[in-house]
Amino acid sequence: MSTESLIQKTKRASMAYYDVASQLQRVVYDRSLAAFAAGDQRRDQIANPAQLDTYRAKLRRDLIEALGGLPFGETALDAQVTGRIQENGFCIEKIIFQARPACYVTANLYLPDRLDGPTGAVLFLCGHAREGKQYETYQVVCRSLVEAGLIVLAQDPVGQGERFGYYEPAAGISVMAGPTEEHDHAGTSCLLTGAPIARYFIHDAMRAIDYLCQRPDVDPERIGVTGSSGGGTQTCLMMICDPRLAAAAPTNFLTSRRAYLFAGGAQDAEQIWPNFTALGYDHEDFLLAMAPRPVQVNAVTSDFFPIEGTRRSVQRAARFWDMYGQADGLTLCEDDSTHMYTSHLAGQTAMFMARHLLGRDANPNPQAISCLEPQQLWCTPAGQVKLAFPAARFVFEENLAVHQASLSRWKQLPDESRREQTRAWLAERVLANRDACAPNVRLLAVDRLKNLTVQSCLWWSQPGLMNHAYRIRSATASAGPSPVVLALWDDGTLALAEHLKWIQMACAQGRQVWILDPSGVGHAAPGPINDRGIQERYGTLFKLNDDLIWLGDSLAALRAFDVIRAIDMLATLPDCRLDSLQAVVSGRSSAVGKVAALLDARIRSLLQIGATVPLADIVTERYYDDERVRSLIIPGLLQFADLPDLDRWLADRLAIS
Repeated sequence: MSTESLIQKTKRASMAYYDVASQLQRVVYDRSLAAFAAGDQRRDQIANPAQLDTYRAKLRRDLIEALGGLPFGETALDAQVTGRIQENGFCIEKIIFQARPACYVTANLYLPDRLDGPTGAVLFLCGHAREGKQYETYQVVCRSLVEAGLIVLAQDPVGQGERFGYYEPAAGISVMAGPTEEHDHAGTSCLLTGAPIARYFIHDAMRAIDYLCQRPDVDPERIGVTGSSGGGTQTCLMMICDPRLAAAAPTNFLTSRRAYLFAGGAQDAEQIWPNFTALGYDHEDFLLAMAPRPVQVNAVTSDFFPIEGTRRSVQRAARFWDMYGQADGLTLCEDDSTHMYTSHLAGQTAMFMARHLLGRDANPNPQAISCLEPQQLWCTPAGQVKLAFPAARFVFEENLAVHQASLSRWKQLPDESRREQTRAWLAERVLANRDACAPNVRLLAVDRLKNLTVQSCLWWSQPGLMNHAYRIRSATASAGPSPVVLALWDDGTLALAEHLKWIQMACAQGRQVWILDPSGVGHAAPGPINDRGIQERYGTLFKLNDDLIWLGDSLAALRAFDVIRAIDMLATLPDCRLDSLQAVVSGRSSAVGKVAALLDARIRSLLQIGATVPLADIVTERYYDDERVRSLIIPGLLQFADLPDLDRWLADRLAIS
């Protein structure tokens, strides 16, 4: 039998024992649903404003902690006006300010003519448009607001407009295809350092509020915020994090975690907040964080952010405004459209903000608005911060500084103390909150592959999750127990052919080789959830891993647990000798094997095929290889250790070939 025929036969046979293709999704979703239900129950118990205040204080602390804290220290904004455009009834000032040292934010300030004193202002936060604040749809919103008499500050987010973090001056282009790619590339490295990228989006927006508060023409008590899509994300985060807001209009984002879970979509890294679901929080919390301050939730009926989740969250949150006798303070404004800040929503938002921030009615006409060409709104001479400020810092530099601070902390600790801290931290992420269960091994029929026998095996790693392996022995092996080698490599049993020579050598030495398929790998791979490839960016495993991160978990931690549970399973088989158990690791899966070995001394020796590639490369290399890298990450690991540290701590058991 060929390796390909064997693999296809195994796929068919395993389905007869258990639906492994749907199990990972089912377990992740069940855990998520339990967390959502617990969160609803906690919110349902809030009975009065005092309890709500206590809840909100914890919500804010928990969110900021999940994001690794907000950048501390308040750099002088050093705001400068680099240009001015006079329009009919208002002008547009081109603003650059520093959010953090050498982190320059480009923004357009829409300023009504003939103001007679400090007035209301709105911060506009952009969604995932490459043009950022210059995007025509966003110009329409800002012009609608200024026509209603409001001051408007529209700023470029990280990776958009004039703030491309991967812009290469010599080539005159950004290496990234667009904002989602940039956010995710930078954001993945931020997950490793324990400082998720959303902290920078939030802090930029909070510094924009600082700027507005410093202007003599702005009343600090009358500042609102709105934004669509990714800008809706930022708006919602601000609703929790910045108590200075007087009104908010989140657009094309607010739904419910449950509704979005089943929609099957994946998100880029600034929309992933570790542990947020595990703590029981949901989109309803964005709303109750604002009560009784006025909020208009803007939504379109055919969005990929499900409208039914939006309606449910608004309906459930309405009672918090009732507690204050402000039943009209929360409204839902819908339009029949796909995902966009429509002109109807723009007009309704302008009327909402004018009513609550200016105390008067407005009647803007977004359909009649004409916009400027993008380059007319540039704040920098050539349209990129990196060209205007060669020493400017972006997320890459800021996250690198976070990592370097961790390295400095490491140097203050004795190595053994670091080892124990790392081991305890990893044990919490890998072992805690998982239910052990009897493995109940399924040993399938034995097949022949050249001079080897191959047996496909299934067992329970934890309730609801079966793992798979090939047990491979020499066809001429003597009866009785034999020593075990546990093989962990990328693609598991599907990579049988490329490792066959090594397997034959190991079996010729009288050992039995178990090629492990941990959760989501090889014959334990999931079926498709969305229109992307299983392994592709934003595909099934990418999404399920992010869902686990919401739960304070990760695929890497789950797979390390699977390795440990595989040893538990082997201990139940009388023909498996574990007194000299060896684990063989290669490729990206090496990280999982090393974590398991650090936590489980039953792995007596560890053979690594190929050199150790530090996880820190994802942080220190601007253009690291991001293919399938998310499944390597246990968020926050680089706060404690890197793979070379694990190598050192496993030195008495580790060999590298």
